[in-house]
Amino acid sequence: MSVHTNIKRVTTKTLSEMKERGEKITMLTGYDYSMARIIDTAGIEVILVGDSASNVMAGHETTLPITLDQMIYHASSVVRAVNRALVVVDLPFGSYQGNSKEALSSAIRIMKESGGHAVKLEGGAEIIESISRILTAGIPVMGHLGLTPQSIYKFGTYVVRAKEEEEANRLVEDAKLLEETGCFAIVLEKIPAHLAKKVAESVSIPIIGIGAGNGVDGQVLVVHDMLGINNEFNPRFLRKYNNLYEEMMTSFSRYIEDVKSGSFPSEDEQY
Repeated sequence: MSVHTNIKRVTTKTLSEMKERGEKITMLTGYDYSMARIIDTAGIEVILVGDSASNVMAGHETTLPITLDQMIYHASSVVRAVNRALVVVDLPFGSYQGNSKEALSSAIRIMKESGGHAVKLEGGAEIIESISRILTAGIPVMGHLGLTPQSIYKFGTYVVRAKEEEEANRLVEDAKLLEETGCFAIVLEKIPAHLAKKVAESVSIPIIGIGAGNGVDGQVLVVHDMLGINNEFNPRFLRKYNNLYEEMMTSFSRYIEDVKSGSFPSEDEQY
């Protein structure tokens, strides 16, 4: 009997119950049907259709170029694969900042056209109006603080955020504000571990870290990074669970060899 015969869907409520129990939450990115299917079957609780698709799927240097239409395409591919995980979809750059009406219509399009379960927005106090407006439509919102990649040109670099006391205090305030406004969880990216732990302890909603230490309620990684497909990306916070780059290279080389030598297809592989 398979593990997932009686599948219980993960909801935002499941995550808050996990935090209460002290059970860690697992989250990975997913951008396509085949990969999402494997991630879901493995039992990961949350699949993030990240705007990191801009980097890993499309080869852009930043997350800025990806469009709402492209996010919907990736999200709907993932949703079709998933039976259990909560699917959270990033609102891409330019689809919610500075205009709460546009933010709402972007979020509605994602929910209607992709079938995703929630959206994620980067930022604190400065986007609170957009978050409130999306929540009034009954759409669950996950926050994102710390290093917010969509603001790369403002920061000028992908360094660790909130090392200074002022920025650290603002981050704690922002987290509390996101909780009060109604976000069901927050991603904290690349901030000192002690600060991330403080944030996780000062709010009752789950805090999911990436490069934010072990004192938070769960972890997220980009799936291509943790599988070792991107062999040139080696930040300190990344643990590689495989070296698929090498394995794939070996497979492709063997295939080339077999085709060129005429050994593929063999007698058994023909009709």
